[in-house]
Amino acid sequence: MRMIFVNLPVKDIPASRRFFGALGYAFNEQFSNESAACMVVDQNIFVMLLAHERFKDFINGEISDASKATEVLTCLSADSRAEIDDVLAKALAAGAKPWKPNTDMGPMYGCSFQDLDGHVWEYMYMDMAAIGDAMPEAATA
Repeated sequence: MRMIFVNLPVKDIPASRRFFGALGYAFNEQFSNESAACMVVDQNIFVMLLAHERFKDFINGEISDASKATEVLTCLSADSRAEIDDVLAKALAAGAKPWKPNTDMGPMYGCSFQDLDGHVWEYMYMDMAAIGDAMPEAATA
């Protein structure tokens, strides 16, 4: 079974835990401490929120300033359009910044925001029954 661990630098571990906890995510305490928090996205998907000093142990060079340049787009699927709206409302209430307007391409609907450290998160619902010929060309590139 393949797993994914997304590693993100954060300025404040407790604040990041509160933020993502407000979005409904749990944390694996076995892999969390004062310098890291292992956020469980799904059975095989984890986000390691690492304090800057800990993150530096894994990289060459400097940490990107996500508030000034986009280093990555992390996109997660959602089960419905209502879930998209709910996640965005929770994120903004927890301190996120809006990033781009919601995307509405018929069978695809999504939102995006920046977390407390400026990392961009997107959530996308895809109505697979409606996808096919209705799929916008730009979304398949």
